[in-house]
Amino acid sequence: MDWLITAAGAGIVLFAVRDMFHTIWHPSGQGTLSRLVILMVWRGSQLLKRRAHQSSVMGPVALLSVILTWGVTIVAGWTLVYWPHMAEGFSFSSSLDPAQRSDFLDSLYLSLVTVATLGYGDIVPQEPWLRLTSPLQALIGFALLTAAVSWVLQIYPALARRRTLAIRLALLQRAGAARLLPATDSSSSATLLQSLAGDLTQIRVDLTQYAETYYFRETDAVASLPAQLPFARELARAGRESAQEELRLAGTVLAEAVQDYAHLLAQQFPLAGDSTDDVLRNYAADHGYAEP
Repeated sequence: MDWLITAAGAGIVLFAVRDMFHTIWHPSGQGTLSRLVILMVWRGSQLLKRRAHQSSVMGPVALLSVILTWGVTIVAGWTLVYWPHMAEGFSFSSSLDPAQRSDFLDSLYLSLVTVATLGYGDIVPQEPWLRLTSPLQALIGFALLTAAVSWVLQIYPALARRRTLAIRLALLQRAGAARLLPATDSSSSATLLQSLAGDLTQIRVDLTQYAETYYFRETDAVASLPAQLPFARELARAGRESAQEELRLAGTVLAEAVQDYAHLLAQQFPLAGDSTDDVLRNYAADHGYAEP
């Protein structure tokens, strides 16, 4: 029975480590536990009836919740690894009162201290396999810290690219770009549409690898891609209706980029719709913005 508990603890630790890897370093970013925690935070904010423009902290809160969940899961798993062997597998400092000790609490304390790489030395493993596994936990604790920092450093540049595209689209909409597009030089107009298609393709890659970026809301509609993306479709439509072949091609490329992005949204997130326009409308509504 003792070894079953230890094996269960090791399984929990491996599950948490696997989730960290798939969330941060896997190209598709498909961590099961992290996605569940983020979705719970997102749905919780909706149950509290917080509109997107009233609450822009759900993304950071979701990240923090996932990191804490990883930490708690790792600590709990190693607690189960140590617990059945605490009495005979460890030596205790003479300053510890035997009457006030508890195997489970001692295991939890040792797990917390080890994952934080503090190493007080008041509880020391004696059995050979424990002397090997305890430093392994410290290494995993360091990996958790590294993972948290790496995650933040990877996500925020992706969010910056998304905001930049949204602001570009907002400025083009103010300038009446859809109306003026056919009248401008076809080469410059085509270059503009191709540039927008390239930016949207990069954001699609970002969303594939960092699906959690979906749950970051913007307080300003100008910087919100869900609010501004329908205008990219309008620009693509204007380009495709042009009499100039180069501009029609660029409009088609942008239209395909928008459609591909909408297809990804419909696949990975609960955004049902019979058409690209429906998906984009639901995308904006899910972030608290009415259709532009």
